[in-house]
Amino acid sequence: MVDSEAQKIWMDGQLVDGANAKIHVLSHTFHYGVGVFEGIRGYETPSGVAIFRLRDHVKRLMASARIYHLPIPYTEDQIVDAIVETQAANGIAPSYIRPIVYRGEPALGVKNLKGRVSLAIGVIPAKKYLGESSEAGVRAKISPFRKPHSDAIPSFAKADGNYINSYLAGADASKDGYDEAILLDQNGFVAEGTGENIFLVRGGTIYTPGPEADILLGITRNSVIQVARDLEFPVVEKLLSVNELLTADEAFFSGTYAEVAPIREVSHYVLGDGKVGPVTREILTTFNKIVRGQHPRYAEWLHPVPPASAPTKPAARAGRRSAA
Repeated sequence: MVDSEAQKIWMDGQLVDGANAKIHVLSHTFHYGVGVFEGIRGYETPSGVAIFRLRDHVKRLMASARIYHLPIPYTEDQIVDAIVETQAANGIAPSYIRPIVYRGEPALGVKNLKGRVSLAIGVIPAKKYLGESSEAGVRAKISPFRKPHSDAIPSFAKADGNYINSYLAGADASKDGYDEAILLDQNGFVAEGTGENIFLVRGGTIYTPGPEADILLGITRNSVIQVARDLEFPVVEKLLSVNELLTADEAFFSGTYAEVAPIREVSHYVLGDGKVGPVTREILTTFNKIVRGQHPRYAEWLHPVPPASAPTKPAARAGRRSAA
């Protein structure tokens, strides 16, 4: 997706050089995938750099950690401040921000809950992720790998280990020359992309899979639903069959890194006329204005970042908490 170009990494209350941001090779997370993370975007706006829906991302990070018994030793406000501090210190925009919670001390043993829980935050340049351009659209393939049921792996948590499934689906699609994969749930209904939610348009109505499809409830997905309804497009959350997808007038992905990405083709089936549809285009145009501070109605979604010369107060480790 991107090269690691972070200059400064925030690790447990300190900004360190990227080359010195290291964890132990025997850490629990490295061996078992028990960690949680977020993907967050920073954008240039007329008022300076701002982070899109920062607090919502931090809330989901903390909820994911609770599911995986990872007691984060920082408060929500401290994490927000640390992310702002790291963004300011790196001076990168547009940016992709990655906070990750992990067991960073040697703690082998699958059910080991005693290793120290740590937080690290990196910031790297955000680059085009899906498709050559918004106009070109994305070629996607229905993956032979299906999403696991939430009874097996909780889909509401944005956890490290969940993405092994996404990796397999994405690698398969890439080897076949596609830009992205579309995963089905265990019952054969459309679920999501490897790192994105999916929407389709039929007869002017927007449809998207709901929680029953074992999806991650994306923050960009939530934003798109609100924007679409504000634009007076009907939005329906329901189980979606492959047939409904293949015969859709339009379709698009949504995600923090992908933003709003039109889909032009699914497994050799061209959607509509193969061009960006009118509904997708209106949502895409509106979303691009929102994240760049050009739409006052959604100003509260943007968290301003002060210049690096005025850093936020570094977070101290809070007291230990029991896992929820």
